[in-house]
Amino acid sequence: MLLSLDSDGPLQQQAYRALRAAIMRGAWQGGARIPSSRLLASELRLSRNTLLAALEQLRSEGYLTARPRSGLYVVHELPEALLRAQTGPRPAASSAAIDGRLRLSKVGRGLVPHAAASWELPRVAGVIDFRYGEPAYRDLPIEHWARLLSRTVRKAQLRELSYRAPGGHPELRAALASYLARARGVRCMPEQVIVTSGSQQAIDLCARVLLDPQDRVALEDPHYPGFRLAFALTRARIVGIPVDDQGLIVERLRRQRGVRLVCVTPSHQFPTGVVLTAARRVALIDWARRHDAFVIEDDYDSEFRYAGLPLESLQGRDAHGRVLYVGTFSKLLFPALRLGYLVVPEALVPAFLVAKAAADTGTPGLEQAALAQFIQTGDLERHLRKTRLRSAARRSTLMAALGRCLGERAHVPGAAAGLHVWLNLPHLPPSAADALRQAGLQHGVSVHPSRNCHLKPPSCAAFVLGYANLSPAQIELGVERLARALGDLSAPR
Repeated sequence: MLLSLDSDGPLQQQAYRALRAAIMRGAWQGGARIPSSRLLASELRLSRNTLLAALEQLRSEGYLTARPRSGLYVVHELPEALLRAQTGPRPAASSAAIDGRLRLSKVGRGLVPHAAASWELPRVAGVIDFRYGEPAYRDLPIEHWARLLSRTVRKAQLRELSYRAPGGHPELRAALASYLARARGVRCMPEQVIVTSGSQQAIDLCARVLLDPQDRVALEDPHYPGFRLAFALTRARIVGIPVDDQGLIVERLRRQRGVRLVCVTPSHQFPTGVVLTAARRVALIDWARRHDAFVIEDDYDSEFRYAGLPLESLQGRDAHGRVLYVGTFSKLLFPALRLGYLVVPEALVPAFLVAKAAADTGTPGLEQAALAQFIQTGDLERHLRKTRLRSAARRSTLMAALGRCLGERAHVPGAAAGLHVWLNLPHLPPSAADALRQAGLQHGVSVHPSRNCHLKPPSCAAFVLGYANLSPAQIELGVERLARALGDLSAPR
């Protein structure tokens, strides 16, 4: 019998692979005694100790069995999984799931319809992309951030490198509590701030801690799709509450029975851009108090308000411990930072800390330490002032271009705020949204339909246009290309 080494890696592992391959192809049948270690070592030109180590590994993995004063024998039944891997093609995942060999839980099966959900939309080279959810990368103080993070790493002590409290870095929690009080009117102690891996984890924690299976959750309709994905994990029952030009219609919420939680984006409703009025804010908090329910306030881009005074957060009006405030640095800095935060009522802090510890034992600490310094030194607010001015100019360019190129065919509701607009095309049916997207790609522009934001079908074709990461020139050219695509779609055939 011929054995040969493959010259890849340590000699012991080469010997192991050579002997294992011989067993798998049937060179020694089950129950057969293998040759002596001296003979095998001579054939492979190895030291006997190296060969014995390889044989011991095969014995420990169940290929060989030892008989006292007799030697090593091939087992009658080889390890099943490895045998399949060597002797037959691996079954496709889809066929394995169909024939029942891969069993999912009810929660897992409930996630299948959301398989396409992703924040990483496909990019097309050479196309002007109005993708939403992205910040102004060109405006980032990335070199300053790199120096700050590098300095944090170099000066990190042992406690910075070890496990930390699940709520987050103490300095960051304190810095966030102070910043949120100044910028958003949030009232909290640092202990109420929980640092999360982006706002999506904050929403997921709320779903896990506050909801039982089949509890009813109210979403704005239209709404942020990430809410629906988080609640799929808890098997919550979702009800839609319509939004008008004053935000969530609280009166429609009052007609629903047994709602445990409602999710809102009051300062810049996603995707419509409208603002929840003061009267409805008061009514919403009163509803939560009366019905022993909670409100998630997703304040995802409220810092970008271009007209009027800053809006006070819903949480700042809550005197009953009913509002949970969610924020993120994905828009203020960049998504890959994966830092968000959750401000919870004081009575809920212990439960949320345990839930956070169970989820991941804590968000990466060195980035938290660097971000704490970025906030404490005023760098964040200086960066915000610059970015806000530039984003306002981009929005003005977009609105002017839409008016010039699309005219009355386009309707854009909402306040002058945020990093996206909601473009409605009343003359096009919802079914035409995909056709317009494809026509746009042919002209070199990418726009993204808002269908995933709706529980009930929209009344017309609608798109969420993000503009923060585009230059004014790109915005103007992109809208011109969209107008040409719309002309192609509307032309008689």
